[in-house]
Amino acid sequence: MTDDEKTARIRELNDELRTKGRALNGRVVVMGGLTNDDREKHHRVFEAVSKFDDWKASDDPYGEHDFGKFTVDGEGFMFKIDYYSLNEAHGSEHPEDQKTTIRVLTLMYAEDY
Repeated sequence: MTDDEKTARIRELNDELRTKGRALNGRVVVMGGLTNDDREKHHRVFEAVSKFDDWKASDDPYGEHDFGKFTVDGEGFMFKIDYYSLNEAHGSEHPEDQKTTIRVLTLMYAEDY
């Protein structure tokens, strides 16, 4: 697999988790102040993430769709996607392979980053 093919596959897997909220070995978590908000707020934030399409080169330099900033109800939020080995002991060496990678999408207030 070429580097461009790997990037395209990583982007595809990230988009699957981001838009559907589920994927093989994928998780969605909230952190920081967002953990104190109700499920309805979580739902609105995730809905915004699932529709996100404002990919700026400064936020997505590798074209993997693994980071974004957005606004919900006038408040700044962000998401990021990290890749871990199946035992979560270290980062994944092959984020293009969902069978060997745990993909974690984290939602948070921008101020919590």
